Formats: sequence, structure tokens, C-alpha cells
Amino acid sequence: MAKAWFTLNVNDKKRRVKIEPDEPLLWILRDDLDLTGTKFGCGVGECGSCSVLIDGIARRSCRVQAQNVSSGQKIVTIEGLGTRENLSPLQKAFVEHTAFGCGFCTPGMIITATALLALNPNPTREEIIEAMDNNLCRCGSYPNVIEAIMAFTNGTKP
Repeated sequence: MAKAWFTLNVNDKKRRVKIEPDEPLLWILRDDLDLTGTKFGCGVGECGSCSVLIDGIARRSCRVQAQNVSSGQKIVTIEGLGTRENLSPLQKAFVEHTAFGCGFCTPGMIITATALLALNPNPTREEIIEAMDNNLCRCGSYPNVIEAIMAFTNGTKP
């Protein structure tokens, strides 16, 4: 396929990129837009490391083709939630509760948790476990991830 121009709304900025229409969003974010917080994990949508929000829904960016994202859709990456200097409250909760091992899966975990909390601002422990179930952490930081989200929802936000 020939490259074509696409306009994407990423982190509240219109970005114009010339890409292959069937190119996965993951590589557009990382290679064309230099948003490397979104990680390549498995490439088949199983691990969650590449999760981004598309219109508020957590999606695996390795499985979303550019041609299937319209310029009107709002894409949010981990960089769109907060900065190193100004973390979002949920990101702060992850830091406060050491909800990471190596940190590779953390952006996808935070994106998935953000989508959960937008739909259900006060989830039970079981609802958190269910929502986070498809995000893989090779370091086994699941208990701390759950605690960070629980602390965030219980008003003990850092």
C-alpha cells in the first residue's frame, strides 16, 4: 500500500503524518510522533503494554490500524495523562504504592486503570482485578497495582 497523509488527534494535538494505512497505531506513536511511553510488548494485543485510550476506551495500539482511526477520535497516550514534572493523581498513586517492577508494563496499566475509573469511579477490588486481568506484568507487581488503584479510589490520593 502507498503511504497517505493522516491527521490524528493525539494528546489534544492534531498531528499530521504520512504513513501506510494499515500501519499499527503503536508504530505511528513511537516512530513518527516520538511518543515512546507506549510500549511494544507482544504485538498481538495480548499483553496490554501498548494500551492507549481512543475516545476514552483502552485499546491495544498494536492491533489498531491507522486507517481505522478517524481524525475526530481522541487518542491519549501515557504522555497525555501527565508529565515527569506533573504526574496525574493516578500516576502518583502508582509511584506511592510502588506499583511497578521494571516499569515496562506501567504505562499500559495506568491507561487501563484510567479507562476503568472513567466508567466506574469507585470500583471494588474484584472489579479492579477483572479490569486489569488482561494486562501482563512479568515482574508480578499486581498486588501493588491493585493497591494503588484502591488507594486512588478511596480518597487517599498522594
